[in-house]
Amino acid sequence: MEFCKRFYRHSICLTFILFLSACQPISKEPIQRWQHSVEGAYAAALSNDGKYSVVSSIENGINLWGIEENSIIYNWSQQQDDADNLVLALDIANNNSHVLTASRTEFSIWNMETGESEGFWQISDTTVRDIAIANNASSILIGQSNGVVLHVSPNSGRRLEFLGHQEKVNSVDLLPNGRIAISGGNDFVAYIWDTQTGQVVYRFNHPSRVTYVALDPKGRFAFTADSKKSANIWDLKTGELISQLQYNNRQEVYSAVQFSDDGLFLATGAPSRKVSIWDLRTGKRLNSWRVTAREDTRPAGAVVYSIAFRDNSHILTESSSGYAELWPISQ
Repeated sequence: MEFCKRFYRHSICLTFILFLSACQPISKEPIQRWQHSVEGAYAAALSNDGKYSVVSSIENGINLWGIEENSIIYNWSQQQDDADNLVLALDIANNNSHVLTASRTEFSIWNMETGESEGFWQISDTTVRDIAIANNASSILIGQSNGVVLHVSPNSGRRLEFLGHQEKVNSVDLLPNGRIAISGGNDFVAYIWDTQTGQVVYRFNHPSRVTYVALDPKGRFAFTADSKKSANIWDLKTGELISQLQYNNRQEVYSAVQFSDDGLFLATGAPSRKVSIWDLRTGKRLNSWRVTAREDTRPAGAVVYSIAFRDNSHILTESSSGYAELWPISQ
């Protein structure tokens, strides 16, 4: 009888543990880990091919890293003397020609071949919310808190202001050729628009503020997500919905998104350390795990800043913990 009671309690406990395990992403360790900032990073961006990473940190300023050699290629200095000047947004051109860096009120272009600065700008009366850069720095995109998205062609000095948003812009992206942009804001709308004319190509309405947008560098797909429970993958050629990400949580927030080269998968990162791989066509989550946390924070956590597909089997992540990490897509 006593044995039966112990067995019953053990079975209930085991069932409960299995239930909790099923509710959490499986604990996985990265294949490889590189430390890029000892005290954590303000921002980071990986190149789309996973060969480079640019990291903004309190101790080093802005470092461009070669991932394979794990070596610093350049150290850049954009004034970071107070909280308003911290570099909090970074982007690497799809062809690895240039890096765009931005604080709340300033932005700079850096040449990845020479290491030289190719421009420094300041803005007034508003603040920078998000940025994107085209190949060869032919154009840059600046999403602003006043609802305006600024498209600049540095060589010609041409400026275009996209005025479609009625409230603060939260996220922007740009195709590598600079011709098509996407932007999302607090007005519950994501727009895809032509940077030459400012004309809207598609308008995607959401039930709440749009928190993240992204474009597939090959021009096939677009991603939009809001603050409630709508994360969508769109056909960039037709504007039709391909799939919605399927999850049981009340909401999921995204801080990094990348499309795979073969067009089969979507990778997402979150402020909760969580990284997920999704079937692009069905929206089904295929795998998930958590990046290394910052040990000096309580509770221990990390924001996933950037994701890149290194190949069809591995992805790279950069996070606020100061680590770049290499992960298998499936285990």
